[in-house]
Amino acid sequence: MAWEHGGWQGASMFASALNGQRYVFDDLKTLLARATPARSGDELAGVAAASQAERVAARWALADVPLSAFLNEAVVPYEDDEVTRLILDTHDASAFAPAAALTVGGFRDWLLSEAATAETLAALGPGLTPEMAAAVSKLMRNQDLIAVAARRRVRTRFRTTIGLPGRLSVRLQPNHPTDDPSGVAASILDGLMFGCGDAVIGINPAGDSLAGAIALLRLVDDVRRRYAIPTQSCVLAHLTTSIAAVERGAPVDLVFQSIAGTQGANQGFGVDLALLAEGRDAALSLRRGGEQVCYFETGQGSALSAGAHHGVDQQTLEARAYGVARAFDPFLVNSVVGFIGPEYLYDGKQIVRAGLEDHFCGKLLGLPMGVDVCHTNHAEADQDDMDTLLTLLAVAGVNFVMGVPGADDVMLNYQSTSFHDALYVRGVLGLRPAPEFEAWLASMGMIDAAGALAAPPRGAPLLDYSP
Repeated sequence: MAWEHGGWQGASMFASALNGQRYVFDDLKTLLARATPARSGDELAGVAAASQAERVAARWALADVPLSAFLNEAVVPYEDDEVTRLILDTHDASAFAPAAALTVGGFRDWLLSEAATAETLAALGPGLTPEMAAAVSKLMRNQDLIAVAARRRVRTRFRTTIGLPGRLSVRLQPNHPTDDPSGVAASILDGLMFGCGDAVIGINPAGDSLAGAIALLRLVDDVRRRYAIPTQSCVLAHLTTSIAAVERGAPVDLVFQSIAGTQGANQGFGVDLALLAEGRDAALSLRRGGEQVCYFETGQGSALSAGAHHGVDQQTLEARAYGVARAFDPFLVNSVVGFIGPEYLYDGKQIVRAGLEDHFCGKLLGLPMGVDVCHTNHAEADQDDMDTLLTLLAVAGVNFVMGVPGADDVMLNYQSTSFHDALYVRGVLGLRPAPEFEAWLASMGMIDAAGALAAPPRGAPLLDYSP
């Protein structure tokens, strides 16, 4: 195996031999794509390895690439892409110094060693680029991704504290196909009774009207204040809608935006880095909680669907989206891992792998990662696959997952995880909600001293909401 680099601004050529055949990869982005575990999106884009032999050869070559090569050669051109400029211009060289002499393979070995403690991983994170994280993930088995991510805890705080050891938080997702207040409120009540909602009560609105978003924000804020619930709300409208809501004095806790790993893909979402900064500043101006006021969602395949992938594999681009998120110190980030469809992640095996990759890369880069463990109805996947991924992610220390009534989102028309699923995984792994939310549940008589769901004692206040 060998690699050849053409200098600080030059292109690379990578080669390896396997079973007497020599494989050549023209540049870093080609090498990364060929080394990626098989998935339908990369095949659709024409960047996947042509055979398992080529994939193994690419991994051999990738293992010998110095981590510093990713600082020398951008997979998306620096002059054409503001995400690349963000990644390289904000790179922390001093944080990177302990790993500067490592190859990708050597980095994998170090990550799996006892030297990679929670403290050393946290210190190294600012020195890692998304491409470095993506590269090492391609050399790792599922258990490797789980083992390393489990050590890396990322804590954030608004009204609740997310990411503490022994805790698993849940986004209560009370979507409704017409944004009917009674339907939304009923789903909120249902989720709260199962101990869900400590990450956020987050609603995907059926439309993107400003009036509709403000009505939903006021509905959730009224429930929160009426019962002194220590949580935060978010209406997952477009960022421009949230900014306008802030300007009209609406109770905006967190601002939301879907983001991607290239400038062109973000433009497809109607945003750029300047607008993301404007949205964060708008939320901070209200001073409703902490300093971490952003909620970002991502998903493998978004850049390809926008025609803005630059020939880069979808998992590397997903990691670059985390580079965008990192710049804005978010409260929550999650990969909606199977939402885009089987064109990008074909079946349960691909979805499980992608979910573990996304969580690992996000945590390695210092993000408070959650995952929407989900699939579309036309994917070759079912709830058994989602049970598997949910359990693996909880073992890996995921910060939060989704809580959807019955696991069936009737507005977005996809399958996610239910309130019951969150109850299951907390129970089997001994995980508890965020401490502030747990204390509230106990005060309402909704959990017992051991943290298990309990029937409210006689005379305890009951949740009721009549819009």
